[in-house]
Amino acid sequence: MEMTMRWFGSNADKIKLSEIAQVPGVKGVVGMIMDIPAGEIWPKERIKSLKEEIEAAGLSLKVIESVNIHDDIKIGLPTRDKYIENYKQTIRNLAEFGIEVICYNFMPVFDWLKSDLDYHLSDNSQTMAFIAGDIPANPQEIIDRVQAADGGFSLPGWEPERLSEVRGLFEAYKNVDEHKLRENFAYFLKAIIPTCEEVGIKMAVHPDDPPYPMFGLPRVVKNREDLDWICNVVDSQSNAITLCTGSIAEDPANNVYEIMAEFVKRDRIPFAHVRNIKFLPSGEKDFYEAPHMSEYGSLDMYKIMKAMYDNGFDGYIRPDHGRMIWGETGRPGYGLYDRALGASYLNGLWEALEKTNQKIKMI
Repeated sequence: MEMTMRWFGSNADKIKLSEIAQVPGVKGVVGMIMDIPAGEIWPKERIKSLKEEIEAAGLSLKVIESVNIHDDIKIGLPTRDKYIENYKQTIRNLAEFGIEVICYNFMPVFDWLKSDLDYHLSDNSQTMAFIAGDIPANPQEIIDRVQAADGGFSLPGWEPERLSEVRGLFEAYKNVDEHKLRENFAYFLKAIIPTCEEVGIKMAVHPDDPPYPMFGLPRVVKNREDLDWICNVVDSQSNAITLCTGSIAEDPANNVYEIMAEFVKRDRIPFAHVRNIKFLPSGEKDFYEAPHMSEYGSLDMYKIMKAMYDNGFDGYIRPDHGRMIWGETGRPGYGLYDRALGASYLNGLWEALEKTNQKIKMI
C-alpha cells in the first residue's frame, strides 16, 4: 500500500509539494493537469514537466486523476471515435512517463454533487454536505451555488467553460437513459482497454457521487452490481475500479465493506479513496463529510482498511477529502491539514493490521 495525496499543480493549488512531502507516510502525489480540455491529447512535455516537478520534491507520480472523458463519448455521438483515439494517445503518453493508474468517471454533466460546500460542524470546522432537500430543482442554481463557494479555485468536474452552457448539456443528454449510457460506456472500454493492456496502465473508474440518479441523469457506477458489470464487460485487469468509500457508501443500501473486500480480492482495485461520512437525521441519504476517524462518522474505517488488508490490497490510496480546520482556506475538500491527519490515521490503521498479522504468524 502506498499513501498519496491529490495535488492540482503549482498553478492551481495553494498547497506546495514541499508541504505534502512533510506529511508522514505520504510517498506520492495523485496528479492532474487542469487546463487541458476533455477530449484533447495530453502533451508529453506537460506530463514530463509535471513528473519532474513532483519527483524533485521527493515524491512519486504513479496515479493521474482525472483524464476527463468528452461528453460526445458518453452521449454516443458519431464524433466519439475521434475523442477515443485522442484518449488512447493520452494513455500511451502517460505510460511513457511511468503512470500506472488513471482514475476517471463516467457521470453525465456533473462529476459529483453536494448541496453545501461550506457546511459548518459543531467544532467550527467546515466541510461538504449533501442534503437532498437543499438541492434545487433547477440545475443552474446548484452550479451558481458551487461557483460562489469554490474558494476561488476551479473544482474538478465543475470547470466553468464546460458548465457555462448547462442547458445545452442537458439537451444533449435527453435521449441517454441508463441503458444507453451503459452501452456507450461499454463501447469506450472495449476501445481503450487493449491500449491499456499494451502499455501497462489500469483504468480505474470512480463510483458515481451520489450513487443514484439526479436531475433525471442516469447513473451506471452506483452499486456492487454495476461494478461487477464493468469488470465483466471487458474482463481485464486493466479495467479496474477506484473504490471511493465515501461515494459508494452514500447509498446506505451499499455494503461498502463487502464491496471493498470482493473487488480487492478480484484484483480490481488499484486505487482507493478512503473517507468517512456522517449520515444526518434529516433524510436517509443526507450526510456530511466527516473527519476520517471512525467515531466521527457512520463508517468503520478500521473495518474498511481490514477488508483491504485481508484481501491483499497493494495499490495506491489517498485520504480523499478533508475539512477546513485551524483557519485554513482553499479549495473545498482539499485543504492540507485535515487530509494530513487523515493520511496519518489511515497509515496507523494499516501499521496495526500489519503488525497484528505478523504476531499471528509467529504464534
